[in-house]
Amino acid sequence: MTALGAEPRWQRLRQGRFVVLGRVGMDLYADPPGTRIEDATRYFAAIGGSAGNIAVALARQGTPAALVSRVSDDAVGRYCLAALARYGVDTTLVLTAGGEARNSLAVVETRPVDAQTVLYRNGAADFMLGEADVEAVDFGGASALVVTGTALAREPSREATLAAMRLAKAGGAVVVLDVDHRAYSWASREEAARVCLGAATAADVVIGNDEEFGLLAGSHDRGQGLARDLAEYGALFTVYKRGHLGSVTYLADRQFETGIFAVDALKPMGAGDGFMGGLLAGLAQGHDLETAVRRGAATAAMIVAGIGCAPASPDTADLDAFIRRF
Repeated sequence: MTALGAEPRWQRLRQGRFVVLGRVGMDLYADPPGTRIEDATRYFAAIGGSAGNIAVALARQGTPAALVSRVSDDAVGRYCLAALARYGVDTTLVLTAGGEARNSLAVVETRPVDAQTVLYRNGAADFMLGEADVEAVDFGGASALVVTGTALAREPSREATLAAMRLAKAGGAVVVLDVDHRAYSWASREEAARVCLGAATAADVVIGNDEEFGLLAGSHDRGQGLARDLAEYGALFTVYKRGHLGSVTYLADRQFETGIFAVDALKPMGAGDGFMGGLLAGLAQGHDLETAVRRGAATAAMIVAGIGCAPASPDTADLDAFIRRF
């Protein structure tokens, strides 16, 4: 087992207050499960968005989490704030964006394969987050700043995110990057690769799947090597996710593989957000890294097996009970 080391960055993760930067939105799921969007007559509403889901996963597992974002100054924005608060996420750092800015809205299906998603991101409120907004955050009291690659896709959110990373490091917080590449948010693949690679080299922890590391490395064949190199040359660790094959975690002097928890999936969405939340909550609770990664994998499995992302996110007791069954 790889225990948390004595290095201050490792120990900081045990303080257990996380700041998550990025988008939160509303998801509308065609209901009941299995229904196609075009056939639906009713929908189930839940909060979504990668950062919002990560913050919920942390809070559900007893780890304090605050979201840094902007939401639209309308009923949908207020819905997101209220839902986050119900899950125990601190929303005091979530600001409103006026004018024509709107929250993300996803219309999705609860289907294990061929699941359709229609996403509305025109004038996205979270992209209005500015540098002055993050300068007001007290990173000195945070264990870590968690940023998602989506927040880097547009200005002014990009510069705000990079500024937050610098401020967090200056305050001693661990900087965690979920590459979270969503092609529809970027002007080009080349821009995404350049910007996200720069963020990855500045982060303490980098988590992504094989396609995302391949994007950063310039080709799929070189992606796993990049994950290894980032850990060897400065990152605390990186996690290279391989879908149904599980993941490989790299540290400076070792690596280990983690399998998946086989479940009957209801949908393909939310696994990555749950993985991040479960892993970081595990570290905050003092688990060794191998155990924390396994808890991330279990959280991911429970979410894909449930309805919605945030609603399916387990608390600590449910997660422990789930892991004991395997």
